[in-house]
Amino acid sequence: MNRNFINIQLLFFFIITICSSCNPEGGNGKHSNALDSFLPMQIGNTWKMGPQNYTKIKDTLRIGNELYYEFYSLIGGDASDVKYLRIATDNSLLEAYPDQPGKIYVHAKFNAKINDEFFTLGDGSVNDYRVRVTEKTQDRMTFEFDMVNHPKLKGNTHKVSYVKGLGIDENWKSVTIDNKVVRAE
Repeated sequence: MNRNFINIQLLFFFIITICSSCNPEGGNGKHSNALDSFLPMQIGNTWKMGPQNYTKIKDTLRIGNELYYEFYSLIGGDASDVKYLRIATDNSLLEAYPDQPGKIYVHAKFNAKINDEFFTLGDGSVNDYRVRVTEKTQDRMTFEFDMVNHPKLKGNTHKVSYVKGLGIDENWKSVTIDNKVVRAE
């Protein structure tokens, strides 16, 4: 057998081995279990209240060298919204946009304890919410948001809860996570 042919085969073997061990998402190479996440993120995950009201992860996008998931929502059949979210290594739920890569919005800190507080923007603007953890169990976390710097909205709080393996706790009629229906109509 030709020596060059053997060298080429070995080269391809090493390239395939190296590439298969790489994580294209730039993470630590470990695949997280969707059931362990308060907001499972995989393209195709879908949360539906009906055909006119749903959220679906459609794609991924790099913003500031970090991988974000594109959450597309249809509201009432005629309005839509797109958010770019990721869970950071410290287990914080972050939002960013391609046209403002330096502005990061913190939605949740899943490693926080009851009564821990943080700010969504940390810039002291009227749009900066103070967030407090009001509930934390093994399977559920609730965050209370207050626009403490807004002269008219301060004190008008709202809460957002997350359920492990499911995501935001809403009246979803059907939920598909990692290609598995976890709640059906």
